[in-house]
Amino acid sequence: MIRTRSLVSDGSRLRRLAPLVLPTAWGAVAVAWKFGCPLARQPGLPMRIATSVVFLTVGIGLVLGLRWGLVRELARVRAVAVATQRVLLRPPPARIDGLTLAAGQLSASRGASVGGDLYEAVATSYGVRMVIGDVRGHGLAALGAVVAVLGSFREAAHDEPGLDGVLRRLERALERHLRERAGDEHPARSGTAPEHPVAEEFVTLLLLEIGPDGRLSVLNCGHPGPYRVGRTVERLALGEPLPPLGVLPLPAVLTPFTGARLLPGETLVLHTDGAEEARDQRGRFFALDTALACTPGEAPAALVHRVHTALLHHTGGRLTDDIALLVVRNDRVRVPAQPAEPGLRRPRPAPSSHC
Repeated sequence: MIRTRSLVSDGSRLRRLAPLVLPTAWGAVAVAWKFGCPLARQPGLPMRIATSVVFLTVGIGLVLGLRWGLVRELARVRAVAVATQRVLLRPPPARIDGLTLAAGQLSASRGASVGGDLYEAVATSYGVRMVIGDVRGHGLAALGAVVAVLGSFREAAHDEPGLDGVLRRLERALERHLRERAGDEHPARSGTAPEHPVAEEFVTLLLLEIGPDGRLSVLNCGHPGPYRVGRTVERLALGEPLPPLGVLPLPAVLTPFTGARLLPGETLVLHTDGAEEARDQRGRFFALDTALACTPGEAPAALVHRVHTALLHHTGGRLTDDIALLVVRNDRVRVPAQPAEPGLRRPRPAPSSHC
């Protein structure tokens, strides 16, 4: 096993050095020609021009070889990063149990497609369960908390019969992450003060379940409430929110909010606070509710794309916080009521073939 790993490592080094072989060979030929060829030592302008051309060619070849190697290495790194980001923050299925979904994120960190926001949607035996959250701060420094919360949700959503049990599992997962990170960042171990102190890290969270009849069950931990888009656009009032995870322990009794429904044809828009706190050059906030009211009944994927485009236009592409959207539309068909005893009713005549 050790020998195999050594051979793989040697092969990887050889592949990285391959672009330098040709420029190095050119350089060796140029040096040999300069010091070994009698013509190269002859005085005169033609020989000087020839020598300059040779060394210029070698220099250009060396630069192009290095650039080619760096471009290939960067492409490999980007491919690994994209694959990792898709596993971490994977796009939800297009349809779940009669619901149409779409999601997307804009990261404030240049070159990253994920940051401090998180979302997920899964179909369980208890209903379709979703989570959207926002880790304090943004960018790659918040990925540890994102991994802890999402990993716990993907398991707990199937195991726990109630949303209260799911939320407590998320809280315990985040606490474990913070304890481990506190140990790693302790000055006695790291030798330096932490850049992002664990004591200041928390997660705002919205945990939601959609039942077969469209009934919503929601637990809100300091997160912005969702918008329901139908004939009008309204923000759902979810009652008094719980504290964000990581700030204070959860109360002994957790009672989900159940006073709203998502009727067939209606759309629910879950978002992080970066969507409403994005400012333009004049300091004006982005009007998310106005953007959602433009085209009622719009497909979730098209809505996400349009809102992201509007956000980038509003901010001029200069985001100061991560922005995540999770959009779900109830496309379940409402079946009309059927008679209890159809045999007792007089059958209707068959429809005429004439228009």
